[in-house]
Amino acid sequence: MKKHLLAIAVTALAAGSVFAQANDTLAKIKSTGSVTFGVRESSGLGYTLGNGKYVGFHTEMGERILHDIQKQLGLAKLEIKYQPVTSQNRIPLVQNGTVDIECGSTTNNLSRQKDAAFAYTTYVEEVRIATRANSGINSIKDLNGKTLVTTTGTTSVQTLRKNKRADGLTFKEVMGKDHADSFLMLETGRADAFIMDGSILAANISKSKNPSDYKIVGEVLSVEPIACMMRKDDPAFKKAVDDSIVRQIKDGSLAKLYDKWFMQPIPPNNVKIGLPLSAATKEAWAHPNDKPMEEYKVD
Repeated sequence: MKKHLLAIAVTALAAGSVFAQANDTLAKIKSTGSVTFGVRESSGLGYTLGNGKYVGFHTEMGERILHDIQKQLGLAKLEIKYQPVTSQNRIPLVQNGTVDIECGSTTNNLSRQKDAAFAYTTYVEEVRIATRANSGINSIKDLNGKTLVTTTGTTSVQTLRKNKRADGLTFKEVMGKDHADSFLMLETGRADAFIMDGSILAANISKSKNPSDYKIVGEVLSVEPIACMMRKDDPAFKKAVDDSIVRQIKDGSLAKLYDKWFMQPIPPNNVKIGLPLSAATKEAWAHPNDKPMEEYKVD
């Protein structure tokens, strides 16, 4: 009887430990010696060079966060498992425990805060319009009657529809399966304009065969705080991530990282994106916060 009760107690303890780890990412990382890092394959803040190599501003920043957590946990070694995510699956993969932290190009908004937690904002994005240089499109009003592409799982065209300058416009909307596919539609003439985060547009233009064939035009459609995403209800892990971000801001390493990925030539083609640090991103770094998009205003 005692043995039976002991077995039940051990089983219950093990189950409790597994349950605790579901909402204790630090304990999960410490016990396994590994972490699963959600990365993007064709974003302006993170992309792949192929052969399992992931690079970019947010990718490298996320790696630094994980190295700080490795130190905090006293781990001699931490295995980072890279898990590519898309706009459609990034939130479910964080929710179900497949991905521990995602540092891509995810906007922190009130709707997503119901499903996930967000770290301090590390990049403030401006949603813009990219088009061919000879398209004649220079502003929102020029989109009337045009075909617009955006990426499945993103909110850019809805943002355009809500913009007061778009009142009365009619346009056709097509969807790319990822950002590279969306840009291909612009390249091949299947779309007249690509509506997306400015960093993503700039990165795709810089990687194209003839970057001078494209331009980013018109008004800023929305201002969106971009942040790393984690599971909800895990305050210790969120604090560890936020502490690393503050450390990177204070010691100047985040600014150097930004310069490396946006103001210097980058792989694979050694083309410079040339996107200076915006006033909104500087402000987010000066006063670290996890405010959602709805608290940002657009003129």
